[in-house]
Amino acid sequence: MAGTEPEVTVGQLLLAEYESLKDEQKARIGFRDNLLYVTLAVVAAVIAAAAQAKQTSMLLALPPVCVVLGWTYLVNDEKISAIGKYVRVELGPRLAALAGAQAAFGWETFHRGDARRVSRKAVQLVVDLLAFCVVPLSALVVYWTGGGTSAGLVVLSAFEALAVAGLAAYIVVYAVPFTSAGNSAG
Repeated sequence: MAGTEPEVTVGQLLLAEYESLKDEQKARIGFRDNLLYVTLAVVAAVIAAAAQAKQTSMLLALPPVCVVLGWTYLVNDEKISAIGKYVRVELGPRLAALAGAQAAFGWETFHRGDARRVSRKAVQLVVDLLAFCVVPLSALVVYWTGGGTSAGLVVLSAFEALAVAGLAAYIVVYAVPFTSAGNSAG
């Protein structure tokens, strides 16, 4: 028939969805990884400024910055993992069934069988905790023990410590491979 548009098949839609998800995943990976570099740069700048000014109170800028960057990192990491899980659990099997194949997108499952995966996740947990939690908590300890504290800033810093501890808990719960959140996510 003249002027008839070709039909879009379910398979084409699923492949288009896959490509779109992988593009989003790739963009999120780049953004997430850059958050570590941004955190390191901010930490270095704040420490240098505090040392130059000889004002330990300036270190109180680190906890809120690290919590915001750490939370953003964690949320992006969760979305990256959720995309991978969706491709493995939902999209791949639907496309495989449609094509009459055993499986689709084998890499999505294959790379998860690496013998060093758990050790890599453990090392990444340590890196995440160091970058986003240990550094700001250390800054708080330096402030608390450095003298020249004020009651208002001590109260503020206590709330900052609670926020950092909360972030640390979320990072651990998300990352530990022995929890259901860790197993299903990454």
